Amino acid sequence: MRAALRQRVGRARWALRVSEAAPRPRCVGPGSAPALRCWSCGSPLPGAEGPPRFCPGCRALQPPGPRPDLFRLMDCDRSFRIDAQQLQRRFRSLQRAVHPDRFGQRPPKEQYYSEQHSSLINKAYQTLLNPLSRGLYLLELNGVEPAQETDCDADSVFLTEVMEINEKLAEPKNEDILEEIETLIKGDLQEAKKLLGKMKYFANLEDKLKNKKIPS
Repeated sequence: MRAALRQRVGRARWALRVSEAAPRPRCVGPGSAPALRCWSCGSPLPGAEGPPRFCPGCRALQPPGPRPDLFRLMDCDRSFRIDAQQLQRRFRSLQRAVHPDRFGQRPPKEQYYSEQHSSLINKAYQTLLNPLSRGLYLLELNGVEPAQETDCDADSVFLTEVMEINEKLAEPKNEDILEEIETLIKGDLQEAKKLLGKMKYFANLEDKLKNKKIPS
């Protein structure tokens, strides 16, 4: 099972990049997208994405962006390695600022936006806290679609092991078998965590190699 996992992760290791979001233009010129404005008072809004925004004029909470970067939202680098305590502090800070309980006396639209933000922050926290979902999200950001169960190149040994585990789980309860399966799964998840953590280093090495091969 571990060999199959290594093979799958190896095909996608080039995709992970420790990158930063592209800088946003500071002004709006001819042909540029129109500046965003507050839904409540019409004041221009600084910035484009990131943490929940409040209008500098009327302090109304603004809606979340259409495709927010969860790493940027939670003030984390785009990396498989994160500081779980820092992530938790950020989560609590954001929830205090936008929790629906704080907007009970605000207009219905703003109450709706607070619910959207609260839900998004919960999703971001859970996604980045879990190693597997964090790794899959990094792949998604870099345009790599995770392999599906129906992929024709799925490793036959890996699929056989999964089938055998499912058959054991369908049998009458047996504590010894359950403990054996639990140990196996935990070991494979830890191996996956290590492999995903190494992927960013392979990506950096690949970039350096490509730059080295470019004619000077």
